[in-house]
Amino acid sequence: MPTGVAMRDVRRQLFAATERVLLRDGPNALTSRAVTAEAGCAKGVLHRHFADFDEFLAELVQDRIARMDGQAAALRGSAGTGTVAGNLSAALTALFEPVAVAIVALVTSRDGLRARLRTATPAGVPVLTEAAAALAAYLGDERALGRVAADADVRTLASTLIGAVHLLFADREGPLPEQAAVHKVVTAVLAGTADTTGTAGTAPGSRP
Repeated sequence: MPTGVAMRDVRRQLFAATERVLLRDGPNALTSRAVTAEAGCAKGVLHRHFADFDEFLAELVQDRIARMDGQAAALRGSAGTGTVAGNLSAALTALFEPVAVAIVALVTSRDGLRARLRTATPAGVPVLTEAAAALAAYLGDERALGRVAADADVRTLASTLIGAVHLLFADREGPLPEQAAVHKVVTAVLAGTADTTGTAGTAPGSRP
């Protein structure tokens, strides 16, 4: 790698290389040597910028979590439009794209990495925990608009949705589930607690 390359460029190149290795070979194949070989740089480059490999991977996961902020904002912005099930199905399909699913598998397979991430995510599985919080916030907005039952436990609903839909996407070797399959799971989880058809009334001030 040429000298004088900005640190941000190094991070992005190494993160992109890591994601390619994850998608192609899975978490068990991920080593610092595999990452630097994929990035086409010297082995020492990664260790010049990170204390160890788990610190590097922790920053990779935090970067992925930060990217979810835009998805979370878009989901909350959809409150009061379309249907609750439709909005959630689209958001969950976008969330569980292949790289995110591979990163969840990476986190669950490395004890040292999970320990590094505990400061930012004290409980649960990083990425999934933040995604559940985003869904709960959206469901809370819809509850305020009258499209989710007033007594609905939005945190439990969000966690259940994350777990159920993650199972659909967790098989790295299988085909990606169709949108209809995701929608079916979401509708089943929301049964009796949310408007899944778009026909229910909304509270004053809600959007049509």
